Amino acid sequence: MLSRTLAVPEREIHQVLSSARRREALEQLRGAGGSITVRELSERVASAESGTSPAPRNVRESVYNSLHQTHLPRLDELGVVEYDDDRKIVTARDGARHISLYMEVETPIGLSWAEYYRSLGVVGLFVVVASLGELPGVAIVDPLLWGVAFLVLFGLSTGYQLWQKRGSLLRVLRSSETR
Repeated sequence: MLSRTLAVPEREIHQVLSSARRREALEQLRGAGGSITVRELSERVASAESGTSPAPRNVRESVYNSLHQTHLPRLDELGVVEYDDDRKIVTARDGARHISLYMEVETPIGLSWAEYYRSLGVVGLFVVVASLGELPGVAIVDPLLWGVAFLVLFGLSTGYQLWQKRGSLLRVLRSSETR
């Protein structure tokens, strides 16, 4: 059973997320699916910040230094990551999962998932009601079929969203099994 208690105090979560570089580092760490070297993490963050791959050397160095000296030690102190300063390896901990709940995740079309599902629900409700009211064009299809179509769309959307997060979800399931 997953615990809903916060591993990181809320005021600390907001401080962590106030830095775009920390947010990007957590996003890249989540995508790495386990441990990652500080060098690899800094290259990924630098590429995301600069929009080029590989990022310019000065950007990579700046990101590496700030992660190594400031961000990763702070995240380790809060229990968000495990940072082995000697081996230069970073691993996400349970605190990272709690913080990721506060990070707004966007769909490929630029909306947050909350905005997407809300819009889908409103459009689906409108279409079903319009079909029940026999609005021309919409009433051609039975309201039950419209309802089923939108439920299928919700299901496919949820499946896609879970597929995108499969790495972090598998880690959560594995860590809950070991407890």
